[in-house]
Amino acid sequence: MSDLRKISSNPHIRSRSTISGIMAAVVIALMPATGFGIWHFGPRALMLIAISIASTVGTEFLYGLLMKKTTVGDLSAVVTGLLLALNLPVSVPWWIPVLGGVFAILVVKMLFGGLGQNFMNPALAARCFLLISFPALMTDFSYDGISGATPLAALKAGESVNVMDMILGHTAGTIGETSMVALAVGACFLLLCGVIDLKIPGSYIVTFLLFEAIFGGHGFDPAYLAAQLSGGGLMLGAFFMATDYVTRPITSGGQYLFGIFLGLMTGIFRIFGPGAEGVSYAIILGNLLVPLMEKVTWPKAFGKGGKRHEK
Repeated sequence: MSDLRKISSNPHIRSRSTISGIMAAVVIALMPATGFGIWHFGPRALMLIAISIASTVGTEFLYGLLMKKTTVGDLSAVVTGLLLALNLPVSVPWWIPVLGGVFAILVVKMLFGGLGQNFMNPALAARCFLLISFPALMTDFSYDGISGATPLAALKAGESVNVMDMILGHTAGTIGETSMVALAVGACFLLLCGVIDLKIPGSYIVTFLLFEAIFGGHGFDPAYLAAQLSGGGLMLGAFFMATDYVTRPITSGGQYLFGIFLGLMTGIFRIFGPGAEGVSYAIILGNLLVPLMEKVTWPKAFGKGGKRHEK
């Protein structure tokens, strides 16, 4: 009988899933994009990925050592380091992932209470910090001695792009964003494992494509929409960062609202903004509005909110 009177803090939903298990699944799902990035960009990409992961794990370990907390074993720092590296151009110097990794873990995650307390995605927050601080380095997509604009930048400038190359990944871009096929394989793995569902990525992608079709100036041109979907890290952001358990809404309605907001903001940034991408800033802005989205979509308790009957 005593077992029925146990009191514990929320959440009260019990599941066999563990943080380390979920994070391991995310790492496995990112392997196709990671492997393709290393193959496409060469050994330097592997070096930057290793440095980024070492920086995030090392920062979390040292912080835990100083504060007498142990959190490295949950693999969340590994996921943060890997995602940060996949969002970097292969041309950046080695200290960029170090600085980004320290910022992601120390400033965005640990100083706000650790895993579960951060109000924005650490990897994306670090990328935005690096973009603002070092715009020239973070927008240099040259590799193998060849410099050039990303396909989305070329498309925005009115130039033609090879859509099939964008889908397969034979283009300029960050280490992990170029191959839509590799990202789709990883996304399918997460969906089949039940780690994520289609509420956020589905509403994000559909809203974005509708916005592009209406305001992009090309109508429902399949080639144009396919290029927009394949480039700029949209697939990476939609399936691997917007779905972050900590920084997404917990209500079902809030998740749909979150995805719609991301689609609208990404479309606005790409069409009306000075740049050609916008996924990172859209997700960060969405993270900041999550409390409001949850408040608007929070279900009313039984018996609350109805009209009172006068006697």
